[in-house]
Amino acid sequence: MAVPDFVLKLRQHIGHDMLWLPSVSAVIFDDAANVLLAKRTDNGRWAVISGILEPGEHPAPAIKREISEEAGIEVDLLHLASVDVSPEIVHANGDQCQYLDLCFTARFVAGTPHPADDENTAVAWFSPHDLPEGLSESSRLRIRRAVAALAGAQPRESKDVIPWFYS
Repeated sequence: MAVPDFVLKLRQHIGHDMLWLPSVSAVIFDDAANVLLAKRTDNGRWAVISGILEPGEHPAPAIKREISEEAGIEVDLLHLASVDVSPEIVHANGDQCQYLDLCFTARFVAGTPHPADDENTAVAWFSPHDLPEGLSESSRLRIRRAVAALAGAQPRESKDVIPWFYS
């Protein structure tokens, strides 16, 4: 996972000490209600697209940027599905972090999903009812919350957003 320049500069001053970082993620649905996942280079696990906000960056444009950079696609954001705090994480190099994650639901609009940078080795669509082995627990939770948020947020006549919620 690429470390943003501002984090590298902070690390020059604080070493491996705990950093509190804002992050964004997205559960992206296609028209058939499949979920887009990426297989991460750093740990080999499947996960929803995510990333760290740059200083001064707003969350919605940040996740759209991350999706474009990592999967090469365009999306429309539907809404904020969840806000979570990660457990304390110690990365392989010893850096300690904890993330405040804002997870959006999004609808695929255009492009051909592919690993668009070096952060992922694969990008693929999966049914929310048949998710891959090796999917991170945080992504499973985000998907469950996104599905629940869409089910509760969409009026019954909005069957064009996620049709399988209404069958």
